[in-house]
Amino acid sequence: MGKAHAVAYSAVGAVFATALRPVLRMVCASSPDSAERYRREYGFARATADWRELVADPGVEAVIIASPQHTHRDIALAAFERGKPVFCEKPLGASLEDSKAMVAAAEASGAISMIGFNYVRTPATQYARQLLAEGRIGAVTCFRGEHTEDFFADPDGPATWRAQGRANGTMGDLAPHMINCAHALMGPVEELSARIETVHARRGGAAVTNDDQAQMMVRFAGGAMGHLFFSRIATGRKMGYAYEVHGTKGAIRFDQEDQNALWLYLREGPEAEQGFRKILTGPAHPDYLAFCQGPGHGTGYQDQIIIEARDFLAAIESGENRWPDFAEGLAVNRVIEAAFLSDSRRDWVRVAEIP
Repeated sequence: MGKAHAVAYSAVGAVFATALRPVLRMVCASSPDSAERYRREYGFARATADWRELVADPGVEAVIIASPQHTHRDIALAAFERGKPVFCEKPLGASLEDSKAMVAAAEASGAISMIGFNYVRTPATQYARQLLAEGRIGAVTCFRGEHTEDFFADPDGPATWRAQGRANGTMGDLAPHMINCAHALMGPVEELSARIETVHARRGGAAVTNDDQAQMMVRFAGGAMGHLFFSRIATGRKMGYAYEVHGTKGAIRFDQEDQNALWLYLREGPEAEQGFRKILTGPAHPDYLAFCQGPGHGTGYQDQIIIEARDFLAAIESGENRWPDFAEGLAVNRVIEAAFLSDSRRDWVRVAEIP
């Protein structure tokens, strides 16, 4: 992610003609050698193996956190103490307490905060949000979303850091993205019933201490029902960030593995002609034209990070947060905590129960 952000901030001014033109002042890594290598490869002016040096440098005016979850809190709090804007990769903190402390620090400092939920920024999903806001599919009745991948599908594969610690499990890694998507399209989750499980208890001879997959039934504050599923062992799925939204007048379908297409069904016209139609994204869709003038040519993963960079710079320029900020990161974490509580109780839990 460090490389993705470095590329994004090198390109964002040319892509979006931003008023603020970022300079890559300093990069931090876990050792002096790796930091210096990243400095050369990514185009930073300086390198350090101590994040405290980076945060304290008066020439560093904004901080991007793309490090392991357990480091997020300390780095963010140090930056906010100096009044510096902070962009943090998800999940916000390694725990709910971390996230609450980070939101409190952001609010106390008055500095800009943003969290890295990049997938809601594809032109297709931005257009889906627009269609829902306009009521094009009528009153929404249900939502089904998933974030499924197969990087841990082989039970005989080697153990890695991903198999250790709750923050690195599926609920800490994949679930936050789809919960954020549900918030973007449907609004807040009011209550849920969840089941969380570790399918492969050992990997490479070591015990697995976190979850492989999970599901939850949800009720949104707006009244619609929903179902969310997350898995890192979904054989065949590479980037299964997908959703369906059904309404009284139509439906929307999307799959990140085909991120430049949105499927739309409108219940209108002769019955014999009704059906889902594939809409290829193009200059008429949000944030597409800045990258390409040709419809159907498509945008990619790196472009999502460039759009994030544009939004972060715009927030800094205006002095007002843009969604998703740290408050959204905390809201997502509360849903995750509610899911763990529901799993332990084997019962429905209201998200408002999570302090």
